[in-house]
Amino acid sequence: MPAKKVLVAEDDADIRFLITYSLQYAGYEVIEAINGCEAVDRAQQELPDLIILDVRMPKGGGLEACVLLKNEASTREIPVIFLSARGQDAEVKRGLALGAEEYVVKPFAPEELLRRVDSILQRVERQRGQQIPVPDRSVPRSNVAGTDTERADEWCSS
Repeated sequence: MPAKKVLVAEDDADIRFLITYSLQYAGYEVIEAINGCEAVDRAQQELPDLIILDVRMPKGGGLEACVLLKNEASTREIPVIFLSARGQDAEVKRGLALGAEEYVVKPFAPEELLRRVDSILQRVERQRGQQIPVPDRSVPRSNVAGTDTERADEWCSS
């Protein structure tokens, strides 16, 4: 069985290296992106099994990338984990409302992130094996408070 693919979108090179190293050591194939625009492109090309998105990145943050990914048929079902330096309840709720499975606050222990990745992928595998219907995770653009969804499709071209 081929290794599960995880896309890691993080603009901080040190944090991206730490996540990539931890995931590769655990047997995952890792695809890297340095901003939200690149994350969307790589996700559509590679169709990873899971996506880790930093909330705040240049050229499109994780929230905007998640909106685009959840509204695209080919990437809608891919689970997303958000990473953020901010962990206020409102921001966490907003991230989960956009369709993320988890919201991890920095700093974090790599082992904890790995446990969450493992848990999500195991749950997805069980759902597929049992033919459990996966809920529609598309995000109504009008319901995403605080996210510039009207221009989300355009941020990669600017």
